[in-house]
Amino acid sequence: MNVKYMYSLLAVLVLFLLSYVSAEVLGLQWIFGIIIPYLAVITFICGVTYKVMGWARSAVPFPIPTTCGQQKSLPWIKPAVFDNPTSKGAVIIRMLLEILFFRSLFRNTRMKLKDGKLSYNLEIFLWLGALAFHWAFLVVIVRHLRLFTEPVPFFVTLLEKVDGFFRVEVLYDVAQFGLPGIQISGIVLLAAVTYLFLRRLFVSQVRYLSNAADYFPLFLIMGIAFTGILMRYVTKINVTAAKELSIGLVTFHPTIPEGIGGVFYVHIFFVSVLLAYFPFSKLMHLGGIFLSPTRNLTTNTRAVRHINPWNYPVPVHTYEEYEEEFREKMVEAGLPVDKPLESAG
Repeated sequence: MNVKYMYSLLAVLVLFLLSYVSAEVLGLQWIFGIIIPYLAVITFICGVTYKVMGWARSAVPFPIPTTCGQQKSLPWIKPAVFDNPTSKGAVIIRMLLEILFFRSLFRNTRMKLKDGKLSYNLEIFLWLGALAFHWAFLVVIVRHLRLFTEPVPFFVTLLEKVDGFFRVEVLYDVAQFGLPGIQISGIVLLAAVTYLFLRRLFVSQVRYLSNAADYFPLFLIMGIAFTGILMRYVTKINVTAAKELSIGLVTFHPTIPEGIGGVFYVHIFFVSVLLAYFPFSKLMHLGGIFLSPTRNLTTNTRAVRHINPWNYPVPVHTYEEYEEEFREKMVEAGLPVDKPLESAG
């Protein structure tokens, strides 16, 4: 059994103990509430910029978009407009379907050997889990803008109302007496990331390919979601003090208010570690999808000749020039030459 996940789990547990003990016992809230978040954001911005600029400078000498349907050819053959796009507009729609709905993952298949025959099945649960994870994460991030803005933008308030609309009706009356409204995105995020972890753990093919670096961000996000749910429904924190700290960070007037529990500093420390880790991990597929030539190029090679834009003139040393320079030494060494030494003279 692949136990590499244990290394990542232990690392996250150590990070939890380090941040909780340092903030709650040693009184180092300023390190985990100010210094580390600033360093994490700087690392994130510099790392992402470096990665994206490197990808943007990479040469694309050949058009290599993935073709998933009939290319445009003869008028009486119906093309696949979005699966084999020949225009910029179709490419944009294809990219939106990929980024927002993971269209290629939806069509992903899993091969099985059943009764001596190969069968292919859609990985529908992987698609649903990935979709739920990414959308829930996005909703959680947007909701947290409430802590960094004053006044709170209308779309954040609207999203919170929609996110809290699907609350458990049994708890509705209790909520009127102090229980905060159920935000479905946080629960979905924790459930989805747990599913993705269990899939890596119990699907043999995926487990074989998984390294500790694949488990580490999953445990980090689990920790972020769990501590967020813990603060909202169990331990409770001073939300006013948390917002004061957050606004102080974004306005570059950092302060450490009183009355924020240690779980909050664990939460913000996990977020900081994830931000700093992001540019150096597979999570950078968030930026890479926009620059992937398999997705962002048109498939019009039958109609338009692709010219390599990086094919600039370079000084060359032809074989004729090489032989002219070293003919005598080549003859002395017994190497064949195109032009004999006598005629060359």
